[in-house]
Amino acid sequence: MKRTMVSKQSVKRRSSVSGAPQLIEDLVAANRILAAQGVLDGFGHVSVRHDRHPARYIMSRARAPELVTADDLMEYDLDSNPRDARGRSMYLERFIHGEIYKVRPDVNAVVHHHSPSVIPFGVTPMPLRPLYHVSAFLGDGAPVFEIRNAGGMTDMLVRTPALGRALAQSLGGKPAALMRGHGAVVVGPSLPVTVGRSIYMAINATLQAQAMALGNVAYLDLEEARLAGTHEAMGFERSWELWKRKAPK
Repeated sequence: MKRTMVSKQSVKRRSSVSGAPQLIEDLVAANRILAAQGVLDGFGHVSVRHDRHPARYIMSRARAPELVTADDLMEYDLDSNPRDARGRSMYLERFIHGEIYKVRPDVNAVVHHHSPSVIPFGVTPMPLRPLYHVSAFLGDGAPVFEIRNAGGMTDMLVRTPALGRALAQSLGGKPAALMRGHGAVVVGPSLPVTVGRSIYMAINATLQAQAMALGNVAYLDLEEARLAGTHEAMGFERSWELWKRKAPK
């Protein structure tokens, strides 16, 4: 079947959300990029804070990220209630997003992923630490969210506001947190930065496991991480252009 490019005007008409056409286009792209990079598969999700209404966020209906289109996007309030569900199913763990946006005004995008490379660092005493410059955002470490402390025995899903609040508290002011036996949550000031952090978090985890198998690891010093982090937004914006071009349309 022939595929055609969709204009920003048609994206605006088809979507049921009121965000700017560029924001909608970028959120669709973020889903496709994270799937193409192997960070998201059939599970996981990415959201963005509404550009005109900071007490709302935008995320897809419950669908595999690689398949998300503008027509799948929905608006939510920060209690994670949809404004226009139209009978569409929602991600069970949408509370991750709403509860983080409530307490982190600096956050404008959230990713929840299950990248296999990060799982070992959430179930062992070994902390996830940055060992190259593009993962400098991990310089202060990634706290581990232990869902048993917040909800006792669960199915491991953050399916209630209370669990979402507990995860947001574990995240604190950090850019990422591990979720024991589950995955991770990554936040940032924009979609390009948050997508970049998600990709390089997974890569860093792979490299760290490889490096530990070889011997002692020279991790980034805190000051090195701070200095490298000053270039983060610029670097991820450049990568974002490439990722968008290579992502499936």
